[in-house]
Amino acid sequence: MPDLSLQTAMVSYGHTKPLIDGTVNSDRVNLVHVPVSPIPTAFRRMVRGLEYDVSEMAMSTYLCALAHDKPITAFPAFVLRRFEHDEISYNTKSGIESPADLKDRRVGLRSYTFTPGVWARGILSDAYGVDSSQVTWVLYGDEHVEEYKAPDNVIPASEGSDMVADLLSGKIDAAIRPGEVDSPDIKPLIANADEAAQDYFLQTGVYPISHAMVVKNELLESHPWLADELYSLFKAGKEQYLQHLNTANNLDPTDQAMSRMKQIIGADPIPYGLEANRESLQAFMNFNVQQGIISEPFKWEDIFLPV
Repeated sequence: MPDLSLQTAMVSYGHTKPLIDGTVNSDRVNLVHVPVSPIPTAFRRMVRGLEYDVSEMAMSTYLCALAHDKPITAFPAFVLRRFEHDEISYNTKSGIESPADLKDRRVGLRSYTFTPGVWARGILSDAYGVDSSQVTWVLYGDEHVEEYKAPDNVIPASEGSDMVADLLSGKIDAAIRPGEVDSPDIKPLIANADEAAQDYFLQTGVYPISHAMVVKNELLESHPWLADELYSLFKAGKEQYLQHLNTANNLDPTDQAMSRMKQIIGADPIPYGLEANRESLQAFMNFNVQQGIISEPFKWEDIFLPV
């Protein structure tokens, strides 16, 4: 029997599934999978009540949690990442014609520290010159970290309101990840988003990181070997998945999308570790400071386990 059993909340991605089904395992630690859907529920529970031993966590939630002294530490298994160019929608009746027209407009999203929102605002600033402070951000949910206070240009939506309904009615002009909208009036803000995302990566080297894995500090203190063991498990799970992508004849749609990403990113479309992700991590830290998620930058080596 392993030395330690850990309640673990994470999604069964292709590269984490081997850890969940036991294909990849350890003599020292047993990861007991706790199904949580949708997974952001786990982020909230982890930062508010430390409900799990190990948890997937959105990157901005993690930075915000550290800024408010939550006793967790991440290891650099970046289990989810995606470009956010295609996640910004706008109402064509609003008069918006380009991203620059978001100035003085109202844009809806789930929360201000929502990681896709941080990336989207950063990309809008970097590539299109949109100043986040000149947009009114309308929130349709609360922040995972209760103590966080958003900037003055961030306001709550009216009680009981719905983001899609408000986008259709014109109460907001645009939205980040509003969900499915069946209307010809709602269109993507960034034209040819896939091409724009690829160009952004080629120009900057930035491949947006969405989620990492975090561990309770008390476990790391009582089991000094745990960080290395966990990271080794996650790397082994990923290697098994990459082998599957390279050798399987019949890939499902998710795997096909990951294989296509290899054509842009390279042989490893899910790079782990700090060194392989310097450009992306630095851009993300800058965005979080610029947008008021955290007041001062952290050094990544100080907030990720040295594995």
